[in-house]
Amino acid sequence: MKALIVDDERHVREGIKLLADWAGNEITEIYEASNGEDAIQIIESVHPEIIFSDMKMPKIDGTQLLKWMDEHYAEGKTIVVTGYDDYHYMRKAMHYGSSDYLLKPIDPKMLNDTLMRVVQEWKQEEVERKNKQDKNQLINKMKPAYRDQQLTHMINNDPIDKNILEEFLLIEAKAYTIALMQLSNGAIEQFKGDRDLTLFTLLNVINEELSRHNSGIAFHYVTAKGEIVLLIKRRKEEAVILLRGVHNTLKELLGLSCTITIGLEVTSITQLNLSYQYAKSIMMNRDVSGNQQDKIITDKKEKEIKSLMGYASSIKMAVQAGELNAFHSLIGQIQKDLTSNNQLSWRQLIHLENEYQMISTRWHKEFNLPMNISTNIEEQINRFIDKNDHFQLEAYKTRKKKEIALFLRRVKRQNTRKSQNVIHEIEKYVKANFHREIKLQEISNHFYISREYISRKFKQEYNINISEYVVSIRMKKAQELLKSSNLKVYDIANMIGYQDDKYFRKVFKKIVGVSPNEYREKKLEDIK
Repeated sequence: MKALIVDDERHVREGIKLLADWAGNEITEIYEASNGEDAIQIIESVHPEIIFSDMKMPKIDGTQLLKWMDEHYAEGKTIVVTGYDDYHYMRKAMHYGSSDYLLKPIDPKMLNDTLMRVVQEWKQEEVERKNKQDKNQLINKMKPAYRDQQLTHMINNDPIDKNILEEFLLIEAKAYTIALMQLSNGAIEQFKGDRDLTLFTLLNVINEELSRHNSGIAFHYVTAKGEIVLLIKRRKEEAVILLRGVHNTLKELLGLSCTITIGLEVTSITQLNLSYQYAKSIMMNRDVSGNQQDKIITDKKEKEIKSLMGYASSIKMAVQAGELNAFHSLIGQIQKDLTSNNQLSWRQLIHLENEYQMISTRWHKEFNLPMNISTNIEEQINRFIDKNDHFQLEAYKTRKKKEIALFLRRVKRQNTRKSQNVIHEIEKYVKANFHREIKLQEISNHFYISREYISRKFKQEYNINISEYVVSIRMKKAQELLKSSNLKVYDIANMIGYQDDKYFRKVFKKIVGVSPNEYREKKLEDIK
């Protein structure tokens, strides 16, 4: 907390600074002013919570300072400290909200009792101010949320209070028409990625346009993320004209060209869901390829949905090839098939992404690879819808190629690790069986891997073929036995896998450089 001492007499300011228990009252900063004019500047700059003030001062006196604070800084708590025991001054001080009126010379106990009480009062009032502020913020924040919640219930045919219809001016209309807009990623990017701000701004602009004609209300349909419902109190023909105006306003003010789909005309609030479902169906079937010129769509056109499952065998071959290039022609063929009529519907994209994730999940499981599965398919697609409601097909393809490339790298890495692990297991097997003759076919049968693969990979890993590796192990074991035992050379030869000790002696000399007996004698001399 901060305190300000205002008095034209320096010794009084020094006295208050000396006598007051600042630390005990959590006051860490103390400021001084010699008149009310300087005090106002300090108050506006540092916002002290507690202000001690004299009444008679040059320029702006205590009464004027208290009056200014009452008008501009009511949250500050004031303690008057004066040498004038005057009812007129006291009445003025109390009128402008002073917490107490202390007389000079200052009594230390009275000063600190008053300071402690005033600090506690300030803290209590601050809690109340904070609660009030939070409540006001919550109320302001809840107004749109309340509207969205109640009107969503109404669209869903949930029971709704008649007072709510009156509150939103939705009664006594001859006809109602529901229209829909979808919040695109392109629109959100216009607002630096802030979805809530985008939604708030769009609803404000739309509702201002609708209120000018007393024609309805727009709200966020809370059960569908990013969906804006426009409830128009007009016949469908009138609604189309009105919504063209809404579209033009959004384009002029925000640079957005959003598709608006229009449902059936109904005559009762209870039929709104029929109008909504029709508009929703049009929204799902709208063309997002960029070839749709009219952004106000009133008719539903069902389009054939094509499946990725028909490409399953081609996808399998591309995965087995293990190269991204194998997918290029496949992706091109899928694109050609999906856009054969120069159209690409939102529903088709949702279906495509859903099947893509199913196929991707299957192949990740096949190779025991982790995968992040999206829980919101529409949101995945919406990332590629620009501010003009056009699907960015090339960006989508680039994204999928990156995902496929990552998958292939992981598969390759896993296969490499498996290969290395198998070769290490083979090396252990060779070490454990070095004392007998090991055929390459035996290893192949044991590990279910071709002899050619074993031979090639073993050489790559250890820079030596298996037969040479067996010899090196046998020679190391022979050297250990020659040094640490009195066994005959032919016994050692038999122990490490040689039936012919003459052949063993020949190999040993070739590898070690001396005969087994010479090696043993040399090691014995080294010990002596």
